Amino acid sequence: MSLACSRSLFFMVFIAGALVLGVSYYLEYAVGLKPCGLCLLQRFFLALLVGVCLLASVHGPGRFGSFLYWLLGLFCSLAGTVTAWRQVLLQSDSVEQLSTCSANLTEVFANTPWEFIVQRLYEGTADCAQVSWTLFDLSIPEWSLLFFVAMMIVGVYQLLRLVWIACQRPLSGESSHRVLAGD
Repeated sequence: MSLACSRSLFFMVFIAGALVLGVSYYLEYAVGLKPCGLCLLQRFFLALLVGVCLLASVHGPGRFGSFLYWLLGLFCSLAGTVTAWRQVLLQSDSVEQLSTCSANLTEVFANTPWEFIVQRLYEGTADCAQVSWTLFDLSIPEWSLLFFVAMMIVGVYQLLRLVWIACQRPLSGESSHRVLAGD
C-alpha cells in the first residue's frame, strides 16, 4: 500500500512541477518576460525534478528504488532552492553593486568551461536583480523558492518515512515480530 502511495505522490509532484514549468514558459513566451541566467538555472533544476518524478511514477520502484528517486528529487529541489535563494538575495541588494553588462548567454556557453559558467551565473547581473513581475507581492524567484522548499519538505518527509518503514520491517520479507513458543 505504501509503495502505491509513493508512486501516486511521485505523479502528483510531477504534475505540480510540470504546471510550474508551464507557467514559466507562459511568462516567457506569452507575457514576454526575458529570463536571466539564474532563472534558466532554476528552470533546469525544475525540469530535472519533473523528469525524476515522471520516471519514478512510470517505473513504480520498490522500497530501495523509491528511496533513490526521493533522494534524487531532494537534490534537485535543494539545488533549485539554493539558486532561487541566491536570486532573492540579489533582488534585495542594490543594483549598483552588480555588473551591468552581461554577455549573451549563448556566447558564454560556447566559449567557457561549465564550471565557470555556473560560477558566473551565481555571481548574478543586474538582469537577475530586476523584479519584473509579482503576484501577491512576491516576485518570480520568491515563488520559485516557495515551490522548491515545498518539494524539499515532501522529499525529506518521504525519505524519513521510508527509513522508518525499513527500520520497522526487514527487507527479506520476514516478520519482525518474535514468535512465542506457545503460539
